[in-house]
Amino acid sequence: MPSSIYAGTDLTEHLGELIKLQTNQNVLLFTDKGIEANHLVDPLTAYFKAEGIAYEIEDEIKPEPSYVQVDELLHKVSQYDFGVIVAIGGGSVMDAAKLISLLRGADYTIQDLIKDASIAKKQVPSVMIPTTTGTGSEATINAIVTIPEKQVKFGIVSGSMLPDLVLLDVNNVRKLPKSILAASAVDALSHCVECYTSKNATTFSNDIAAIGARYIFQNIVAAYSEPDNIDAREALLMGAFYGGVAITASGTTAVHALSYPLGGKFHIAHGVSNAILFKQVMAFNKDAITPQLASLADFVFADNNLATADEKADFMIDKIAEIVKAVDIPTDLKQFGVKMEDLDFLIDSALQQTRLLDHNMKVLTRADVEQIYRSVLN
Repeated sequence: MPSSIYAGTDLTEHLGELIKLQTNQNVLLFTDKGIEANHLVDPLTAYFKAEGIAYEIEDEIKPEPSYVQVDELLHKVSQYDFGVIVAIGGGSVMDAAKLISLLRGADYTIQDLIKDASIAKKQVPSVMIPTTTGTGSEATINAIVTIPEKQVKFGIVSGSMLPDLVLLDVNNVRKLPKSILAASAVDALSHCVECYTSKNATTFSNDIAAIGARYIFQNIVAAYSEPDNIDAREALLMGAFYGGVAITASGTTAVHALSYPLGGKFHIAHGVSNAILFKQVMAFNKDAITPQLASLADFVFADNNLATADEKADFMIDKIAEIVKAVDIPTDLKQFGVKMEDLDFLIDSALQQTRLLDHNMKVLTRADVEQIYRSVLN
């Protein structure tokens, strides 16, 4: 887990606890123009000015950047003199910042990390401040990049990527648009449920994933339908963090494996592509994960009054579908321009995601993957 974690409101002052430990206190601030336009960066820059901390802002982070774009970003920011990286934004901003924390001044490249991430070492301390309710990037040792020549996304995984400080400030999600809240929160829910049903699950990861799932299941509809319900939004922020911790401890499974080609080639938002596949993958996996789904049902919905594990597993799968529908995420890939003739590409690309498929309780054959994709190509 990250070394220091704070949750609440107006947490900027806690930056000093990390920054003042550094010989070079200059800050490189990663964000995007949307975050700046909503003035979420203002408390940070005001703090830096008040404390006499020099800073540079990098706000040209691409959504779901390619490894080529990360390399270009590295060359750009290498001109700055900084000893701490602070990232405020969604998953793409935080992932890019974590990668730069490994690459700045290193004798390896991002291409080297794609081949072998075990060589990575933290070069610059990092602070993560999420502004969505979903990716969990602030708690993970993962960073996702697209590989344009293969039209897929790829996860670089290294323990050295773990942030040094996390600030979970509910002020940053007060005005989060409903569509972004929905997609990011369903993404976070998939993290929790996939990790709970992962082959690599442990007692620790299950405890964390279950708490995250309960936060999200019980609050996502209220947070979506009641924009002023700040308690529900805070619960989603916490659930997303717990989901990120669970990823580091356990790992996601086939939902994410089949989702990656959809983002890589068709540029479907990550949370949306996960939402489309979420119910279908859980239903496919059901005969191998019924005890886990039943246990999760008893923890999240203690009053479910169902008698058998099989009934509880079906209940959880139905709840996933209900939530995706309630937050207005479409579940048909054809709406995103995906066609039946794209099936071979999707299947081939998904089967290459062995890191994630190895976590899945059931071995997916080519026919299985095809069946799942066909079920969302109505």
